[in-house]
Amino acid sequence: MNIPNSLTVSRLVAIPLLMALVLLRFPGHDQVAAALFIVFSLTDTLDGQLARRRGSVSDFGKFLDPLADKLFVLSVLIVLVQEGLVAAWVVVVIFSRELMITILRSVGASQGRVISAAPLGKTKTVTQMSAVTLLILQRPYPVLVPFAEIAVAAAVVFTLGSGLDYLWRFRYLLGPFDTSRLRQAPSGGAPETTPASELGDVLGAGGLTVAVAESSTGGMVGAMITDQPGSSAYFVGGVIAYSNEVKQRELDVSPTLLATVGAVSREVAEAMAGGVRQRFGTSLAVAVTGIAGPGAESSTKPVGLTYIAIASELGISSREFKFGGDRVSNRRQAATEALGMLIAEARSIARSKVKSA
Repeated sequence: MNIPNSLTVSRLVAIPLLMALVLLRFPGHDQVAAALFIVFSLTDTLDGQLARRRGSVSDFGKFLDPLADKLFVLSVLIVLVQEGLVAAWVVVVIFSRELMITILRSVGASQGRVISAAPLGKTKTVTQMSAVTLLILQRPYPVLVPFAEIAVAAAVVFTLGSGLDYLWRFRYLLGPFDTSRLRQAPSGGAPETTPASELGDVLGAGGLTVAVAESSTGGMVGAMITDQPGSSAYFVGGVIAYSNEVKQRELDVSPTLLATVGAVSREVAEAMAGGVRQRFGTSLAVAVTGIAGPGAESSTKPVGLTYIAIASELGISSREFKFGGDRVSNRRQAATEALGMLIAEARSIARSKVKSA
């Protein structure tokens, strides 16, 4: 077991100790519990950073880390409810949100899509851990009671807000799932999902065409699209614009824009999408730019930061992602998200045509 995974496991091991410290009665037990809670909370940030820096991101770690976070916070909150330090409904709200996101991730996985972490999710975690710390300390230090109440209110707000944010960003997962996307696995086992085949169906049905502009994914989006038989009917072409020079020359991205906001930015992603759509004359286009890792080189932006933009007759839109895997995983997730955004845009175009008919 590597160091990042060991840190994650340490949070699970600490749960019964923390619960006991809150329940026991001896001088300073609450202070010790709060101190340990803070120490083990810090491992939540440390394990992910170490895994990315050392290139030791594993499937086990990606599964265990969010699970450990949820159990770590909820277990202590349950004890605090028993001690009368927090209302039970607060725990119900937090648990319901975590259950909802877990179900959403499961649905996404069943459709071959990755539900990436969102900035609000990280804020939610910080507010929850801050609230738990203050709830523990309010017993020996009554002066902290109003601060604990404010922290709990903030935690509830961010918990609900991040949950709604996830539902809105990935609402397309909750719609009808086209079974034509299923194909038999190479091993002859259970069918596997193919977002690219669904994209082909949607584009074909609407008589739409698509082009791609890729930087960090290096052609993965185009490869996934053209893996589908008959993709020549809707896939026109693409540009792998890895360098700024190619972005300027082939996609007409402004040198001033690149110098001002950098290649990995929402503005450049949108310029790339608009440029490649204009270059190939397609119905819609997608552009991907990001920092795949393992290092950020000279950039101060974090590894995993990715911007994906869509250009169509409906306009240009973009989304920010912060993937937490290794280089291969980050690129794969970006390509998968790009396909999902193309599907959503193609469906929006189809709906707009129906309304105008």
